[in-house]
Amino acid sequence: MKKGYWVSTVMIAVIGAVFTNGSANAAEVNETAYTDVSAMTMWTEPDILREIDLPSASNPASLNEWTASMSVDDKLWLVGNLESQTLFGSKVHVLEKKHGWIKVAADGQETPRNELGYPGWVPEEQIVESNRMEKLEDEPFALITSPTAELTYDKKGRKDYKKLSYNTRLPVVKEQQGEVLVATPSDGNKWIDASDVEIYDSEDDIAVPDAEDIIADGKQFLGLPYLWAGMSGFGFDCSGFTHTIFAANGIEIPRDSSVQAEQGDPVAKEDLEPGDLLFFAYDNGKGRVHHVSMYIGGGDMIHSPNSRSTVEIVNLEDSGYADEYAGARRYLEE
Repeated sequence: MKKGYWVSTVMIAVIGAVFTNGSANAAEVNETAYTDVSAMTMWTEPDILREIDLPSASNPASLNEWTASMSVDDKLWLVGNLESQTLFGSKVHVLEKKHGWIKVAADGQETPRNELGYPGWVPEEQIVESNRMEKLEDEPFALITSPTAELTYDKKGRKDYKKLSYNTRLPVVKEQQGEVLVATPSDGNKWIDASDVEIYDSEDDIAVPDAEDIIADGKQFLGLPYLWAGMSGFGFDCSGFTHTIFAANGIEIPRDSSVQAEQGDPVAKEDLEPGDLLFFAYDNGKGRVHHVSMYIGGGDMIHSPNSRSTVEIVNLEDSGYADEYAGARRYLEE
């Protein structure tokens, strides 16, 4: 019996009951749906959850509870068992259904593994069909720029609804007295403080960032614990950190470090500039790329290194990664 099987069996039964009662609405295969939790964790298989992982797989999900409850060994177990994450309101493509779980492809997470986006298995109750979200896709949206922000039932935050992550995007319904009313996938409109968001008419309206913008965003997460497959202000892996920081600034780069290392413009080590991405590979930099960081100038880099650590700034030559340096790529406009 696979580890965590009994937990998944109970959870699947609960999920099945939810959909039998019609209180949620999952998409059909080959359709699109929307993430209905703060950050939806994508698994390699649908039946491998441990009991400690249940807060990540419920609706609502409790990401802070989940990450805080895990020891280093618990986090290390996730390596190879998780794929990626998607954020509240983001689109996914439904690929397959299996016993209360759905295999999805995450829109906007480029990967050679699937042309529709990064693939992985999620609990059925964490996604929802939403004709309204589909109709609002081309309308102005609020992009969360704080590490996390509260979505509330009422103005001025008197009653919390969900804690959301940096880079979450939700359609704007109206702005009023320092508050923004936004649409949600399954529960009507909710409020968010205007200081936590930037509002754009379209993706093209996001200002072209410079290195200072990108680095300032990255520094917001100093001290945030690493999470394998993490793509949110609740925890990042190395490439989830770089992908998300660039995405929030209007620049789409691939999801994984190995693919990030193949795109952008190559940069010689002596020509590094702040905002460049640095890559590290096995076999003294000649093997498979396994890590990415962002150069911030003065020989320093910012990154989310491993399950035993947090987002940090270190000197490249003193970091322990110097012998694995495999090159750099520039995604910022010169």
